[in-house]
Amino acid sequence: MLKRIMSENGRDHIRGYAFAIFCLIIVALSTAFIAWIMEAVINEAFANRRADLIWLICGSILFTFILRGFAGYGQAVTLSKIGNSIVASYQRRLFSHLMTLSLGYFTEARSAQLSAQINQNITGIRDVLNLTVTSLARDTLTLVALIGVMIYQDALLTLIVFVCAPPLLLALRHLSRRLRSATRESVIYNAHVMGAMQETVQGIAIVKAFTMESELESKVQGTINLAEHRSNRIARLSERTAPITEIFAGVAISSVIAYAAYQSIYGDMLPGAFFSFITALLLAYEPARRLARLQVNLERAVVNARMIYEILDMQSHQRDKPDAKPLKVSEARIEFRDVAFSYGDNEQTLKGLSFVAEGGKTTALVGPSGAGKSTVITLVPRFYDPAAGSILIDGQDIADVTKQSLRQHIAYVSQQPYLFEGTIRDNIRYGRPDASDAEIEEAARLAYAHDFILAQPQGYDTPVGENGVTLSGGQRQRLSIARALVRNAPILLLDEATSALDTESEAAVQKALDEAMTGRTVVVIAHRLSTIIGADKIIVMQDGMVVEEGTHESLAQHPGGLYARLNNLQGNASAGETVED
Repeated sequence: MLKRIMSENGRDHIRGYAFAIFCLIIVALSTAFIAWIMEAVINEAFANRRADLIWLICGSILFTFILRGFAGYGQAVTLSKIGNSIVASYQRRLFSHLMTLSLGYFTEARSAQLSAQINQNITGIRDVLNLTVTSLARDTLTLVALIGVMIYQDALLTLIVFVCAPPLLLALRHLSRRLRSATRESVIYNAHVMGAMQETVQGIAIVKAFTMESELESKVQGTINLAEHRSNRIARLSERTAPITEIFAGVAISSVIAYAAYQSIYGDMLPGAFFSFITALLLAYEPARRLARLQVNLERAVVNARMIYEILDMQSHQRDKPDAKPLKVSEARIEFRDVAFSYGDNEQTLKGLSFVAEGGKTTALVGPSGAGKSTVITLVPRFYDPAAGSILIDGQDIADVTKQSLRQHIAYVSQQPYLFEGTIRDNIRYGRPDASDAEIEEAARLAYAHDFILAQPQGYDTPVGENGVTLSGGQRQRLSIARALVRNAPILLLDEATSALDTESEAAVQKALDEAMTGRTVVVIAHRLSTIIGADKIIVMQDGMVVEEGTHESLAQHPGGLYARLNNLQGNASAGETVED
């Protein structure tokens, strides 16, 4: 994992890392210099009372600290800038990759948990690099330089100090292995917590309407308790390095002081060398402690990084074929040939479905709930791929063309309208980014949205809030229809596009849609006969198959047929009441 992270990011930031390492080397050498010069401070300034050397000694110490301060500032700012750049780079990369994954992935993954997991883990890659650079360039060099000072002052004493090092390293290695699994579990549980909170906030109206507060609170509390338990376990494992290193440091430092005091008292030796040795030993403690914790901290960062790469390494199940060509549309004739489809391991939703939606005409899909109507709509733009059979547009199998060219020829209105952050104008323009303001306003007029848009505080420049929370359901649906109309695509897919509109608004929108449908191939699912009656062809579906086909008049006159039964259940078709759907 470390090798992969280095190969992907090292080259892009090699100059920044080189400068940071140079600064860290200065920090390391200056720290060692402070320990080394203590011998001169004690011996020359205090023991030998060399007044002529005091200014030189004090000046060199002052210069060292100034140099060390600027070097520390330079490396900290540089590593922060590199880290922020890496985080931003992986955020862009993750977003681009998520856009390539199939709709099936997002259907199975909970969006709130996915978002929380990404937010928690994406900094792991930055931490891996920063920990590696600072540990190698600063802590390791500092420790090596200080050990050099210690060896220079007393080699035997240095050897005695580090006799206890191997047991310390073995203990830390054991802790890092135990920490790895605990960190992964903690990330998952925390993602569950953040996801549950996000979903509760988004569905707060339903929560309060059904008095679900206590049930959800109990459920979330259980998840929070699990996350807390894992976090506490991580804390226990991580902080066990503290008593281990402190005991080691205490034994080493107290032994050195005792030995130095003995030599100075009974050996009649100048104390400068021992003070220099002790200073080096005390200064070496902090980088040694950080290096001792390095594997523990690195394990946590690598676990986070690995979970990000699990997403980045996920392959799309709907990649374009190597020889895929752009779709060429003339009549925009859609044909289903023996199409079979199922969601995962569930029972087949479509079973050998075959029908034709003629180019430039409107084909309506109707049938009871679960008949597979919405599935048909999702297969045309290749949100999913059929398990068997083929779907053709103007004789071209959509599996053999690029998804981008296919979807550029399709405008889609779902039964659950979704608006993005931004203004009303921005949301309509998503249908075609190069659309002019005049085209956007014309699409809004056709969708019976222009008047209510002008009634908003800032007209077309009014922010819509999170998922259009400031607008009614009917208004959101009309903006969704306007977004589809401004696309000006030859194929229009309407999945119960008027379901959220009142009778008056639906009549106006339907009239506008009738004009917008002219010359386009329209596949529409509707639960009101006001949409179905005017269709050129009606496909009646049941259990994933076509059971009837014809116009409203011909199908309604077949007693005992499914459509006639649904039509009779509606009662008065002219009143626009609901058909079972």
